[in-house]
Amino acid sequence: MQLGNFSVSLNVHDIQASKQFYETLGFSVFAGNIAQNWLILKNGNATIGIFQGMFDKNILTFNPGWNSNAETQDSFDDVRKLQKHFKAKGIHLEAEVDESTAGPGRCMILDPDGNPILIDQHV
Repeated sequence: MQLGNFSVSLNVHDIQASKQFYETLGFSVFAGNIAQNWLILKNGNATIGIFQGMFDKNILTFNPGWNSNAETQDSFDDVRKLQKHFKAKGIHLEAEVDESTAGPGRCMILDPDGNPILIDQHV
C-alpha cells in the first residue's frame, strides 16, 4: 500500500511571518496563493504547507498519485482503495471519500494521539 507523497500541513497564525521564517530555513514557495492564506514550500524533498485560518490542527498529509513535485504518477493506490483498506483494518474514518466516484477525493483518519492524517488525492 502506497499512501502517496508526504507533507506536513501547518496551521499558522500569520502566513507572512511563517513564509519569512521558513524561507530563512531554506524553503522556497512551490505553489499556493498567499492572498487565499495558503502556500506550499519546499526544501529539497521536504514539503510543508502553511495555512492560515483553514483548520485547527497541524495535519500529516499524503497525496496519492503525486510525486514530490506534484507530478502525476502512472501507477498509484487510489484514495478509495486506501479507504477500503482502513475500513477493513477497523480504522475509524473522520471523513470519507464517496467510493462510487473516481478521480480527486479525500478521506481523513486520526492516529492514536488524535493527530489528523489527510489522504488528499488531486488526480
